[in-house]
Amino acid sequence: MAILFQEADTASSAADLGTWAIKVQGVTKHYQTRGGAVQVLAGINCTVAAGEVVALVGPSGCGKSTLLRIVTGLESPDGGVVQLFGLSPMQARREHRFGIAFQMAALLEWRDAAANVALPLELAGWSPEARKARVAELLARMGLSDAAHRLPRQLSGGMQQRVALARALALAPPVLLLDEPFSALDELTREQLQGELLDLLATISPRPAVLLVTHNLTEAVLLSDRVIVLSRRPAQVLAEVSIALPRPRRADLRDDVRLHQLVTELRAVLRGNGGRGGV
Repeated sequence: MAILFQEADTASSAADLGTWAIKVQGVTKHYQTRGGAVQVLAGINCTVAAGEVVALVGPSGCGKSTLLRIVTGLESPDGGVVQLFGLSPMQARREHRFGIAFQMAALLEWRDAAANVALPLELAGWSPEARKARVAELLARMGLSDAAHRLPRQLSGGMQQRVALARALALAPPVLLLDEPFSALDELTREQLQGELLDLLATISPRPAVLLVTHNLTEAVLLSDRVIVLSRRPAQVLAEVSIALPRPRRADLRDDVRLHQLVTELRAVLRGNGGRGGV
């Protein structure tokens, strides 16, 4: 039952992969407030191909995280359909089709790093021997072998996020959902983990489809194959920008003039929608 990290085939582009890992059609969402109903999402349509990395950006409070929570099944849309490989979010969750990592690592405080990573494997019924081998593999890949038996409070913020990513990848899901996983970290740690995620995605075969919510435009361009820009609330898809930068990518790509040009393009789209540069 071992699931190994292997060198990915970087020759295939997301457009050639054909299968929609995530399909969002006409999704709407309202919240009730004291002042009445507030519409957050207004007919969102978007897709993520198998193996594609897509970043979701938009003005603060526009509904990026709400959309991701709908994709995970943690919230229900008021209208529209969400499918992951043709399954509803709840079906996809039962079949372990996706892993999730949030802004906060959300580790269980009473379980050490290894036990936190092992949790999805336990719930999926893996044997103790298979769990031990898989956890050791993941911790080694994340550079956490020496921290296997530390509790969350004994780990730095960056180490906690590495544990959370390892847990999200434990069952080798075909979809990885990331809700601002590095936003709470200091700049240097954030950049280091962005580089580690690039390396990780380059060595997983087949590479999972990734939907990343971020407010950092450089991060969006660095990590993704395509960026979906949402408008102000009620959010609609304002633009989609293809990131024609070759893979595998390295973290030092953030100094490349091509990346800066794409970031400038995204910022112009957001400001044209009345934003102030914050996403």
